[in-house]
Amino acid sequence: MIPVDAAIRRVERADLLAVVRIERACFADPWPYDAFERLLDEPAFLVAERDDGIVGYVVADSTPNHGRDIGHVKDLAVHPEARGEGLGRGLLRSALARLRGVGVAVVRLEVRESNAVARSLYADEGFEPVRRVSNYYRDGEDAIVLVVDLGEWATEA
Repeated sequence: MIPVDAAIRRVERADLLAVVRIERACFADPWPYDAFERLLDEPAFLVAERDDGIVGYVVADSTPNHGRDIGHVKDLAVHPEARGEGLGRGLLRSALARLRGVGVAVVRLEVRESNAVARSLYADEGFEPVRRVSNYYRDGEDAIVLVVDLGEWATEA
């Protein structure tokens, strides 16, 4: 569920400082500003906005793959003070819908093995684990690679 006081929309360049602030508040090894800047034109770089500003974002892109384009959720974060309100789910669903709208068939993502909250959200949305990547994160933690078929997701959403 998306709180009634939050709107999800495409990112704008003017949003990037707020996105970076949330990234730094959420992750021990945050992306730099220029990483977000390079992804501005991706079809599913979205922000959740309230009257007081940006409270979350998702970054997802697509790669052509012989008629079955592959999407990749690269980053998803909600400001710590705005968690537990459905913003992460709203951002994820909006990104998946946009990716489906541009012809993406399958979406993958990597998630920390220890991130039970995120793993639960992704499982609820139909993502299934396909493999583990050892030492994926800079601190040595493993990542779990998850995948969802957007055709199946759309019929269940």
